Amino acid sequence: MTQDPHLRRISADEIDTASVDAALGTTRAVRRRLDLARPVDLQIIHDCIDVAEQAPTGGNQGSRRWLVVRDPALKDRLAELYLATAGNWMIEHRDRLAGTGHPNEAVMASAAHLAEHLAQVPVLVIPTIIGRHDGSGRPGLFDSVLQAAWSFCVALRARGLGTTWTTAILGAEDEMAELLGVPGGITQVALLPVAWTLGTEFGPAPRYPAREITWHDRWGCTWERGPSDPPTLADGPGMTVEADVKASVQRVWGLVTDIDLPARFSTEFLGATWTGGATGPAPGATFEGRNRHAAIGEWSVPCFVDVCEPERAFGWCTSNPDNPGARWRFELEPIAGSVRLRFRLLLGPGPSGISGAIEAMPDKEPRILARRVAEHRANMQAVLDGIKALAEA
Repeated sequence: MTQDPHLRRISADEIDTASVDAALGTTRAVRRRLDLARPVDLQIIHDCIDVAEQAPTGGNQGSRRWLVVRDPALKDRLAELYLATAGNWMIEHRDRLAGTGHPNEAVMASAAHLAEHLAQVPVLVIPTIIGRHDGSGRPGLFDSVLQAAWSFCVALRARGLGTTWTTAILGAEDEMAELLGVPGGITQVALLPVAWTLGTEFGPAPRYPAREITWHDRWGCTWERGPSDPPTLADGPGMTVEADVKASVQRVWGLVTDIDLPARFSTEFLGATWTGGATGPAPGATFEGRNRHAAIGEWSVPCFVDVCEPERAFGWCTSNPDNPGARWRFELEPIAGSVRLRFRLLLGPGPSGISGAIEAMPDKEPRILARRVAEHRANMQAVLDGIKALAEA
């Protein structure tokens, strides 16, 4: 193995982080914007593979191999295999969803477009690795090729080309191996259709912020800020539990907006009643929640609906909308055949039931917070499991 002469040692302060972040953050799955008419110079493909080959590999073994397909007859046959494994299904679903406003309408239109035009894409690249995955879960195979394949995608983006990660055709991996002469003992990882893009501007996709999907020390534990060392209530400790619910979004929405329903599953929450003339979920609506805890007894707390986006998000804050003691939220995300339901909690910044304990024992604040979040997690999970069971019944 030799070192790529185009790459050299550089220090961190020589790297333009804004450009690196922009390339990483705007590398999109490109299907309808692939330029089918403009040829792609093979040297660009080689340059991108050289970059990709700098990705880490288990044991520093150079086991990745890249299969670049430009022969029209081979592309025609690969396109036929793609249609047979998934493309025809994509086209059928595109036609069925057209004009319905379904959450998957746009992505199915994009996928079907690629299926119909795969043979016309200038270059098809198949990253492979020497070896077969044995299902043991041991590292050393896919962890040595996936990062390189993604680096290849980002390198394309930086040069004005695009691609999309496709794996459906791997259902015909044996037929692909026979067609392309791939020997036994080689794993094909993906099919990457490569072309110049129609237009060069791509933006970041909507994604959850890191604060909402990053857990700290224990699964589901979040912090709105910091946390400090040691952590405090002002850091906004929180908890998130999630479940995929096989039901319609309308069904799930009806359950999460029933403010009294969690009392059926929680050991602490006793129920709720709409107040101030409110009869159902709406921005600004209020209700009273009733609770019970072994160390505190029973109490009621005013709640204020601060988020109400039909079939997307329903949330409320407690005690004082300007300085809440806690903020609760259900979030609904339609996914393939299901709804991903998130139940989120943030404690503070205002006073709540634990404020007295913290004031009495300030040196034990981190322990008090951890214990309270753990209590909430148990009840939140029970509520989520109960909603899932009802929705799927």
